[in-house]
Amino acid sequence: MNENVLDNPAWVALTTAQAHFAEGGEDAKRYQESILPFAAIRIAVDGSAVALDAFINKGEAFFLIGEVPALPASWTKVLELPCAQMILRREAPASSKEPVDISLLGEADADDMLALVNLVQPGYYRRDSRMLGNYYGIRQEGRLVAMAGERMRSAGFSELSAICTHPEYTGRGYAQQLMVQLCRRHAAEGIVSYLHVALTNERAIRLYEHMGFEQRRTISFHKFVKE
Repeated sequence: MNENVLDNPAWVALTTAQAHFAEGGEDAKRYQESILPFAAIRIAVDGSAVALDAFINKGEAFFLIGEVPALPASWTKVLELPCAQMILRREAPASSKEPVDISLLGEADADDMLALVNLVQPGYYRRDSRMLGNYYGIRQEGRLVAMAGERMRSAGFSELSAICTHPEYTGRGYAQQLMVQLCRRHAAEGIVSYLHVALTNERAIRLYEHMGFEQRRTISFHKFVKE
């Protein structure tokens, strides 16, 4: 499989496996607003962002990944988050922690999922983001305390995302167990797992490296607001 498609991961997802979540035209697309605050441009050249502008609502915050072209005057850049794009090219090892029950999350869990992600990683997840793929969770005493799932998916690749643990439950290996669940499912289906993590999140990077993920490249998430 050609890993170069991951240089523009949202675009390849929106034009292949997740095209049914897309709005836009031939050169620029976005996820439906209720699904994910991400958009993509086919080629970052002057004028290409104009094709996307018509599909962004006034006052809306959204993300572009990777190279960014000249921007419309109505867009204000509010954040650039440099990330490591990491890819798994071998089987993920089992966690050394005591196994816990893992459940497939669904509609009944939607509010709990949104609350947990917004507590740990606010701004990147919407209530219906769970529709992008499979999400798994761990509950303790009925409370959702950890989860992980799939975000951008394309032919042969699936991004792990919303990997989060409630601060009161860190250090128990929950994130790794959830990721192993997803990665082994991917491997059985011939899918390559990958993810994005902030370069400043050294603890998470060490975990992912321990699991066999390798850094493929550095890539930035750019957050904009349309005035």
